[in-house]
Amino acid sequence: MADRKLAVGFVTGAENFDVVSLGDVVTDEFIRLPDGPVRVRVDDAGRWLEIPLGTKLVVADGSPTSAGGSAANAAVAMSRLGLRVGLASYLAHDQIGLDILSAMRGDGVGTELVHVDSPSHTIRNFILAFGGERTILVRHGEFNYHWKGLKDREIPAWLYINSLGPDALNYQDEVADWLDHHPSVRLAFQPGTFQVEAGTTRLARLYARAEVLVCSRAAAEAIADTPGADVGQTLEALRKLGPRRVVVFNETGGAVADDQDQRLCVEEFSEAEPALDETGAGDAFAATIVAAIVQGVPLKEALRWAALNAAEVARQFGTQTGLLRRTDLVARLEASPEFVARDR
Repeated sequence: MADRKLAVGFVTGAENFDVVSLGDVVTDEFIRLPDGPVRVRVDDAGRWLEIPLGTKLVVADGSPTSAGGSAANAAVAMSRLGLRVGLASYLAHDQIGLDILSAMRGDGVGTELVHVDSPSHTIRNFILAFGGERTILVRHGEFNYHWKGLKDREIPAWLYINSLGPDALNYQDEVADWLDHHPSVRLAFQPGTFQVEAGTTRLARLYARAEVLVCSRAAAEAIADTPGADVGQTLEALRKLGPRRVVVFNETGGAVADDQDQRLCVEEFSEAEPALDETGAGDAFAATIVAAIVQGVPLKEALRWAALNAAEVARQFGTQTGLLRRTDLVARLEASPEFVARDR
């Protein structure tokens, strides 16, 4: 908590929140699949997780069910890195929803902007972990999304929009309208599956307004319509949408970044222990990039921050377990001066 108290004094001039993380929140339940009956098959169409039909699998204990989803993962990551963070999301009035609120508060995340929607059920994901990778069974909840704006004291320096469900497009229009009336609020955008599927025309205002657009390589190629292209071509296409900075990451932690002045790359941060599960590593990378930029860290150094935090998350089960606090992250990087981001 010392970092967070320190951050209040110098990060931004916002009254309450340096960043508000906006998006869906879910619970993540990890299921660690056993070797033997489960296998990965590779063919020309891709890689496939195969489980014998009708079998009963004895699964290992996974991590406890916990708050997840990009918005929650980002909020916790940024809070541990010393920012004052608020979460803007919808939750059901059920025990899982109450547990999520408690978990967020325990990590120093403000929950004043969470709307409790009684008729709904909290979204639950099942994560099938196998061989250091994961397949996620996702069900998006249906909420009565409506952006009512923020009180003056709640207006953040940055708004960070994360993954939202397919019925939240009008909600995002309302957010874009609000941003038009609050030009001082800076926007970071990490589009999720349904935002990517909605297309760049439908969400053009958010792409154009973003100071930071951050996404996985697969999402970037889908957004830019550059499947299989060189990443430089994809970056160029994304920059034409209007964001000031574009960061495209791999799930393993490597990334390329482009802003108005430079194009950079960073490799995966090498750990002595192998990755156990990549779930949440992408969210860790994205949120850490945003947190570093909010704190005025140069982009080249921000890439180092993000690669390390993503690697730490991948070393443990759970999307938030491995997230580092600012002092620990900085100390680790100071001990690894050979790990650098480079001009591309």
